[in-house]
Amino acid sequence: MKKDVKKTEDGLLGMKRRTLTVLVGGVFFVALTSLYRMLESMQASERQHSRTPSAGDTDLSRLQQKIDRLERLLGDNNRLVATLRDSLLHHRASWEGGGSQGGASVNSSSTHQQADALPGCRTDDKMADGVDGVKLLDIYDLLPFDNPDGGAWKQGFEIRYQGNEWEEQPLEFFLVPHSHNDPGWLKTFDSYYQDQTKHILTNMLIKLSDDSRRKMIWAEVSYFSKWWDDIDEQKRRTVKHLIQSGQLEIVTGGWVMADEANSHYFALLDQLMEGHQWLQHHLAVKPSSGWAIDPFGHSPSMTYLLKGAGLKNMVIQRVHYAVKKHFAQQQTLEFLWRQSWDSSPRSDITCHMMPFYSYDVPHTCGPNPAVCCQFDFYRLLGGRVFCPWRVPPQPITEHNVKERALLLLDQYRQKSRLFRTPVLLVPLGDDFRFVESSEWDAQFGNYQKLFDYFEQHPELRIKARFGTLADYFQALQRRLQAMEMTLPTLRGDFFTYADRDDHYWSGYFTSRPFYKRLDRTLEATLRATEILFSLTLADMRRFHGNNRLAADFPAREHFLRLTEGRRSLALFQHHDAVTGTARDPVVIDYGIRRTMSPLATVLQSSAHWLLLLDKSQFHHDPTTPFLQTDNVMAAQDALPTKTTLTLSGEPRSLIVFNPTEQRRSVVVTVVVDSPNAHVVDAETGRPILSQISAVWAELSRTSTESFQLSFVAELPPLALLIYHVTKASTGSAHRSRYTFLHSDWPEPPPIQAEHFQVSHLRGPEADAPLMLTNKHVQIWASSHSGFLQKLRLQSGLVRQVQIQFLWYGTRTGINRDKSGAYLFLPGEEGAQLYSSSEPPLVRVSRGPVFSDITSCYRHFTHTVRLYHVDGHAGKSLEISNVVDIRSEVNRELVMRLVSDVANGNHFYSDLNGFQMQQRRTLAKLPLQANFYPMSSASFLQDAASRMTLLSAQSQAVASLTQGELEVVLDRRLQQDDNRGLGQGVTDNKRTASRFHLLLEDRMGGAQEVGGASFSHLSLLAHLSSLSLSHPPITMFAPNGLLVKLRPFRPLLSPLPCDLHLVNLRTLEDPQEAGNPSQEVALLLHRKGFDCSSAPEPLPECTWSTHEEVDLDRLFFPLHLRSLRRSGLTLLRDDDEPESAQQQQPRISSLRPMEISAFRVEFE
Repeated sequence: MKKDVKKTEDGLLGMKRRTLTVLVGGVFFVALTSLYRMLESMQASERQHSRTPSAGDTDLSRLQQKIDRLERLLGDNNRLVATLRDSLLHHRASWEGGGSQGGASVNSSSTHQQADALPGCRTDDKMADGVDGVKLLDIYDLLPFDNPDGGAWKQGFEIRYQGNEWEEQPLEFFLVPHSHNDPGWLKTFDSYYQDQTKHILTNMLIKLSDDSRRKMIWAEVSYFSKWWDDIDEQKRRTVKHLIQSGQLEIVTGGWVMADEANSHYFALLDQLMEGHQWLQHHLAVKPSSGWAIDPFGHSPSMTYLLKGAGLKNMVIQRVHYAVKKHFAQQQTLEFLWRQSWDSSPRSDITCHMMPFYSYDVPHTCGPNPAVCCQFDFYRLLGGRVFCPWRVPPQPITEHNVKERALLLLDQYRQKSRLFRTPVLLVPLGDDFRFVESSEWDAQFGNYQKLFDYFEQHPELRIKARFGTLADYFQALQRRLQAMEMTLPTLRGDFFTYADRDDHYWSGYFTSRPFYKRLDRTLEATLRATEILFSLTLADMRRFHGNNRLAADFPAREHFLRLTEGRRSLALFQHHDAVTGTARDPVVIDYGIRRTMSPLATVLQSSAHWLLLLDKSQFHHDPTTPFLQTDNVMAAQDALPTKTTLTLSGEPRSLIVFNPTEQRRSVVVTVVVDSPNAHVVDAETGRPILSQISAVWAELSRTSTESFQLSFVAELPPLALLIYHVTKASTGSAHRSRYTFLHSDWPEPPPIQAEHFQVSHLRGPEADAPLMLTNKHVQIWASSHSGFLQKLRLQSGLVRQVQIQFLWYGTRTGINRDKSGAYLFLPGEEGAQLYSSSEPPLVRVSRGPVFSDITSCYRHFTHTVRLYHVDGHAGKSLEISNVVDIRSEVNRELVMRLVSDVANGNHFYSDLNGFQMQQRRTLAKLPLQANFYPMSSASFLQDAASRMTLLSAQSQAVASLTQGELEVVLDRRLQQDDNRGLGQGVTDNKRTASRFHLLLEDRMGGAQEVGGASFSHLSLLAHLSSLSLSHPPITMFAPNGLLVKLRPFRPLLSPLPCDLHLVNLRTLEDPQEAGNPSQEVALLLHRKGFDCSSAPEPLPECTWSTHEEVDLDRLFFPLHLRSLRRSGLTLLRDDDEPESAQQQQPRISSLRPMEISAFRVEFE
């Protein structure tokens, strides 16, 4: 029997080997045939060219064109061979793996085997959390959230000690002076700087220099860099001396103290890099500790970035008071914060959680704020600030020093009992402290007297001094080693934050959604500009040789524009900016700073160079740019509009840039002045499928001067492609067909739609559900509301998915707290279904490129669209809303999806677009506590299916009932919520939001509800989210273009599906400030993905086999001269040594979920 089995196995193996041989032969035959045809095509092109010479051609330009064409053909061949090679590798892995699919197309019965074969791809049953450490999800299940009165420490408990706990080791105490400077909140950034910040920093120089025992920490590099520009060289030398001596420590080193709920990880990392690069160039400083005392909740994504940037420790403050109490009881306020997806300690960072209510002096020295306030010497009698507990501070004298010292020591001792070691951190500061010279004298002078008393009385067993975070964490590590103790490990995040009672800070997840959407638009524009600018400089140096740039290319000016864009995005990541929690004039100031025009100038100029066939014709004219982007923002608070292109019989060049690393089929839409338009690929002359749609000037009237032209573009990765648009003969273009439904209208409005076919449904036929379909998805919607009701996939999976809109109000009654910019405090009635006194206008559009259903209501216009394209774009529904609630009072508008997905009380939302975190809807928590931040994605799942909502902007998300997912679209609130802002949120705008809705089968051993505390998006969801966040950028050339353009394709082939090009950022020249260097920061993120649902057919891209990437094969015709792995912020101290650099080929290991940074130079 065994021999028969062995024969069968041998036979199968032989058959597999023969098949593999045939496959290999086929691959090489196709490659050689392809190359032959390319060369033949080139010769034919040459013959045609020789018959019709251009009058202005010279021999040199013709030679250059030949070389360029050969280069392009060879590049195409290389791309084909690379694709075939990757396909071969996957097939070989499939055969050698004993039949596992390994990346080839799979069917439903093989999905589970595929999950084991593909690197980075894991089903939920493979995502068991590490057994070590504590999960915050479990703590939430454990805590009663009952909030009993804790006495002096209201939210805590009475702390006791015997007095002999410090006999063996004295209490080692560090008082850390700080001043929290918001880069905009109640005042603008510049106003704060002029009124307060510059005086704080100037006094710091004087007061720290007066006494070497004094110390200070500083966090916000945005302010520090502005002050640095204002001071002379002597003061700069003093700053450097204070840093070198350890008296001044720069903590975190970010441009701002960033929000951790709404910000995307690109922006978090970019603001961190901007700060770190500034510190490296001006102070040669590398931060070692993070300081995040004011963000309203904390994300492990931020800790990952800090650890990757070389930081080892961090301090956090705003954590739910019940969680703080639990950690204090367990003495786990200091822990190793580990990523949920990481089974190793690689990502661990030492974290210190402040135990009490706030970071001000009354809530930092110990549990009793009435006592601690007496040691905030800024509040001495006669000052502008007093103690609300009505016991003021006293100046320390020789007569009261003993009594004062013992009173303070009691607080220190009580606080120290909440930690595992006798090393104590006590911050000394608050918002914009140490402005005046007198406060420096009062705080440092009085505390020094107390410290001197402690030193003179060793029996008190305390060693007290001023310190920095570096001082504190060094002492902590020494004590841990001496005690042979390790800190506990923790996984999870600290959302949603509550500071007291049922006051949950879930409102700011959505506040000012217009600016949250603008933030992501700026982020995408900055990234695209960074990539094109870096490629342009590299291409110029390759073209000219000797590292020279084009003579009139304004590299320095463009780099300064890029820097302006970086710092504008970075500033808005501040925890009172992207959060929507600043005063109205400050919000306007942020909006003005975030203009796209400087970036557009760099983008257009870079594309100009890359597209020119004859580079000698490049000329930069700042008054008349060669290219123009088609999106225009008339004001900082207006939705962008598209420029109308004037068409004629002459081709109009349209440039489309694909800012993603993946080949994609995408629908590009521009606005033209004619209902008759024709689109062709400029390189091949091939006609492109297109569709003309109406521009609706009013709900029932189309524009007669502007029309939407949409066409399907097949875009290679990072490519600039050229399309020609011409005015066509009447009736030759495909036009959208419109159907209006009037079943609920007593007298339907007249529809004025010249140039378009319009039909009307009334009576019984208007009651039937609406249906749209493409080759992947079929949807049904209500004919009365226009809202989605049901989806059906090609696989046969059907799910009820109903869209609803609802209102939340706020609490009523005198002296009751109400919703505001920070807090969400809904009324007792809960959410109320949206209703309108007028029926909606429901409009159905059908065409060859896309079809959609639009519902026009008083407060919003809602559209669900299906694209008739291949790839991931055709497999999801695009949902868009334009919301305007400026007429409302104390209302919040919500979009809810109601499905039959049996997810129980579990759902998942993303953290900063970086990772997915499981959420559990808990009945013991109030409604507002079950809302979480959603930067880019959320999903529900059961054993059979997953429903994913992908978002182009951040907002609050919840799943309050099984099968439901709701997102808050906008909030308008008339009152302050008593968190310091002093105003409501009433500056609402017309606000756009975009989503992709994705329904997927789950097969091959998918787990039931529950499972790991984390998960991943599917591969299809990752690709869809990438397209949503980074849409193609469209530019147009002037009429009557005289120069020849050619497409630009910088990548040999798409990157692996799971590998994301985070950025390609040109670094500043260390020798010439403000100039671009030859070095570029290459940032790659290998995403983990869940494959319990695999797209059918699989996408064109490959996977990162063996977790390795050949970086030499990324770019063509550009090549890497040098490459060094570095830290995430590219500090030179974090570069790998030259001895570790690889020779070609440069193969780098990229683990799933990891972001890797490289310092590269192009040849």
